[in-house]
Amino acid sequence: MLLLALGAGYIFWSNHEQKLYQEQKYADSMALAATRKPVTPQQQIAGTPADSLRAIDTTLPPAYRGAATLVNLSNGELNLQFSTKGGYPVQANFDSFKTSAGAPLAYFKGNGNKLSFNIPVNGKTVATDQLYFTPEITALPDGGKQLRMTATVAPGQNIVLDYALPRRGYMMTASLRLQGLQKDLGAIQSIPMSWNTEALHTEKDLKNERMNMQVHYRHMDGEHDYFTISRTGQKSMDKPLQWLSVRSHFFNSTIIADKGFKTGNFDGKEPADSNIVATNSSVFAIPVTASNDYAFDFKWYMGPNDYKVLKSYNVGLEEMIPLGFGLFFFVKYISKWMIIPLFDFLSQYISSFGLIIICLTLLIRLLLSFFTYKSYLSSAKMRVLKPELDELRAKYGDNQQQMGMEQMKLYRTAGVNPLGGCLPMLLQMPFLLAVYYFIPTAIQLRQSKFLWSNDLSTYDSVLNLGFNIPFYGDHVSLFTLLMTASSLFLAIYNKNMTAGAGGDMGNNAMLKYMPYIMPIMFLGWFNSMAAGLTFYYTFSNLISILQQFIIQKFFINEEAIHRKIQENRNKPAGTSKWQQRLEQMQKAQADKTKTKK
Repeated sequence: MLLLALGAGYIFWSNHEQKLYQEQKYADSMALAATRKPVTPQQQIAGTPADSLRAIDTTLPPAYRGAATLVNLSNGELNLQFSTKGGYPVQANFDSFKTSAGAPLAYFKGNGNKLSFNIPVNGKTVATDQLYFTPEITALPDGGKQLRMTATVAPGQNIVLDYALPRRGYMMTASLRLQGLQKDLGAIQSIPMSWNTEALHTEKDLKNERMNMQVHYRHMDGEHDYFTISRTGQKSMDKPLQWLSVRSHFFNSTIIADKGFKTGNFDGKEPADSNIVATNSSVFAIPVTASNDYAFDFKWYMGPNDYKVLKSYNVGLEEMIPLGFGLFFFVKYISKWMIIPLFDFLSQYISSFGLIIICLTLLIRLLLSFFTYKSYLSSAKMRVLKPELDELRAKYGDNQQQMGMEQMKLYRTAGVNPLGGCLPMLLQMPFLLAVYYFIPTAIQLRQSKFLWSNDLSTYDSVLNLGFNIPFYGDHVSLFTLLMTASSLFLAIYNKNMTAGAGGDMGNNAMLKYMPYIMPIMFLGWFNSMAAGLTFYYTFSNLISILQQFIIQKFFINEEAIHRKIQENRNKPAGTSKWQQRLEQMQKAQADKTKTKK
């Protein structure tokens, strides 16, 4: 029995030590992948002296000797160059897009998109970015192309990277295949995958690019989250991930795992180099099973942040486009269900995106015209009641409780809702916010010209100051100036048209001057925002002025309103539950004040 116990104890101890060894080996691999520094774009892809020695040493397996060459894979929209050293894409060009300077748009180049897997081979860990692959290109039935990169690490043992680019589009299917490595894979639970990226400066405003440089990810349960690199440099996830994405303002690079990633770590930085927006180093754990022909299948999207395109892949990629978040998360549904469909519909018939913004503004204002009319009608009713309100103020003076009760009584007998002018305006706010989020993210506006603006997706600078003004900037945006001027004019016009329509604001300086302070604040806030957005608000202000003038001139008759109010007074007065509750509160407050006296 003692021998049996000792034997069982020895077996248990051996298994425990083996498990600890395997866990430590996996942790070391993850740590090694996380600490490996990416090669800068300035370094040449091929040819260190060690590489040259390997190229002539015929005793090494093929994967450890050779020279780096470039292999092209293109479909007219996405143009990729792969290096035979590492077997990953080292340059991506978007043929339909250019940089703000008019040059061909390279989303990354050199080693600015470095993908590597740490593979166990005969008891050692091999990083695929140090291996040499043999390329083979074949045609696909749909007209696309497939690139197979094979690295032979030992006789009968291969590491294979497959990439398939369709005839059109930006989504590439890929897979990592490990052949003849069943014994090594049986000793581990996962493989570390490292992905190092460098986003190149392609837009007009580097500061805005860095503000929009984000890492997005989606868990296997469908939960989407993100962080901005300039604010949150490092992040770790212990929940399985479906996909991970490095997203710039208008483009993104996303890896989607068919079976998910087990865990992941991100490390993003803003470099001093103004040609690079941000860098990101990611390490993820890929689940493995012991197999003689193991495959890890994934998809790789490299392309524009086009809502319609991203949504077509049905994995939630469209969630990385910020259409509303935080307190205003609900406005994204207005964009998804109304703004974007309208925008896409108009784009089929109108080539100028400036004209599309005009049409979009008119359609939204037409949709909200009923609420606008109700707001102006309520203001007109309040103006008609102004003389009687003045009498009440003179009669009750500083007795605010009694004044409030009599005021509500007057509103009730006249059939006037004191909130009738506010609620319709509040109902318009979600639409204004939806446009505020949508226009700066619409890639269709990128480099679209209208009037004096060369690019509706960024600010329109008519004068570069050469120096920076705090809270304003180093340039002058004409659309922002026009937006501010029209907002001030609208505030003055509203003040004249609604004078006496509500409570007395004479003693409240903040309420009195806020309509004039806000446009001045917006002058600095919107100076660096998209010209398409400031043009939308400018045109919307002009429509508001015209709309208000027409309604006041042709649709509202204050004499008829006065007669209607008098008719309402002769009817039995009905009290709404809201008015009853308000009057009860005011009466209770008045009784409480009397008791104190």
